[in-house]
Amino acid sequence: MIDLFYWPTPNGKKVTILLEECGMEYKIIPVNISRGDQFTDEFLRMNPNHRMPVMVDHKPADGGGPLSVFESGAIMMYIAEKAGRFWPQDLRGKYEVTQWVIWQMANQGPKLGECGHFRRLGDRAGDQTYAINRFTDEANRLYGVLNNRLYDRRYLAGDEYTIADMIAYPWTINWKFQGQDIEEFKYFKRWFEEIGARPAVQKGMAVGSDLSSDVTKLPPEEQERIRKMLYNQRARPVKAA
Repeated sequence: MIDLFYWPTPNGKKVTILLEECGMEYKIIPVNISRGDQFTDEFLRMNPNHRMPVMVDHKPADGGGPLSVFESGAIMMYIAEKAGRFWPQDLRGKYEVTQWVIWQMANQGPKLGECGHFRRLGDRAGDQTYAINRFTDEANRLYGVLNNRLYDRRYLAGDEYTIADMIAYPWTINWKFQGQDIEEFKYFKRWFEEIGARPAVQKGMAVGSDLSSDVTKLPPEEQERIRKMLYNQRARPVKAA
């Protein structure tokens, strides 16, 4: 059994897509990031970076005790390796996939996250025109990277559907909010529609749909509390022994 400490964000949905594709048994343990569950001592023991998702495998392959893994890319590699699916283990195939998993973690996720952040922020903290333009343009560049990659191959790593596709897809469903026109990227659009039509992807994307709420409908003071908690973090002091 795998426990997945989860909230329905793109980073969480990457993992539920893979679990559904593999047909693995798993249990969702909600981590309400608006409430601050990710800052509890219990959670920090699993992930010192206080971010979800975190996976705990109660039956790891080495036969030892429960094994905890944080960072969505590492979790996906672990699950795919355990299942023996969606991550080729021959030298060339493995690194064809791995480089796109790392690309997503280092480029697509962070930059599209910043794009969404500043476009939501608007002018509440002063003129954000530069930041909005900067990250909207970077989002456009990244969609172009996907589009160019997919013009002569079915999936990101070639002809085989892998964790590279699963990890990138959830960050693309909000292309319109990210200021993009999907019609500009016809090869990406073809991939986007094919991935989105997979039953396991649809199931994985729907996990936790009953958990989150529309923050914009909360009282202004509650919205401000959440913004301060999520967007104004600084280093946590070391706890005395």
